[in-house]
Amino acid sequence: MMVAPSILSADFGRLNDEIKAICEAGCDFVHVDVMDGHFVPNMTIGPVVVSAVAKVATKPLDIHLMVENNTFFVELFAPLKPEFISFHIEEEKHPHRLIQKIKSYGIGAAVVLNPHTPPSLVEYLLEDLDMVLLMSVNPGFGGQKFISSVYQKAKKLREMIDARGLKTLIEVDGGVNDTNVKELKSAGVDMVVAGNYVFGSSSYKDAISSLKQ
Repeated sequence: MMVAPSILSADFGRLNDEIKAICEAGCDFVHVDVMDGHFVPNMTIGPVVVSAVAKVATKPLDIHLMVENNTFFVELFAPLKPEFISFHIEEEKHPHRLIQKIKSYGIGAAVVLNPHTPPSLVEYLLEDLDMVLLMSVNPGFGGQKFISSVYQKAKKLREMIDARGLKTLIEVDGGVNDTNVKELKSAGVDMVVAGNYVFGSSSYKDAISSLKQ
């Protein structure tokens, strides 16, 4: 299991130290939640802060856009060369076009599904996607309760991916801990986003290791 701690739960007063700490603790990616206060009822960080994160991080960035006007934000963050940029299918009228735009920058393209959104919505996009991110909480805030229906969604999505012989990754974000990660792995999930579980622990290394194992 790959692990991408969400810096939404980090101490922003000492963000540089927090980024260095999770990278040294063995994370695979640094998950960055970008919220605009319109698509979700919260606002987070822009390219200036994320640029500073990118300079400190020794692991690649995984940027999750929770915004309106996805194309604008993709163009804003693409110069930082993250490993992935993900956008919400619920907000995008032309997802295939945006996927191609992200990939044109040499960045992995990912689509996000809210808890209520069925996997069938990405059926005709899978061949072009590098990853699908399944939300296991309602997007906007950290520390929410895990929505268990994501297990079945992950299984269905894994069947769709395997039936096509694709290498598309499955990522789950929200309420992940060392207990539910086992069932997520069994459901075919490749990567988990963990905010409170990692940054709220006394040992980032132990927390990340418990999710990997």
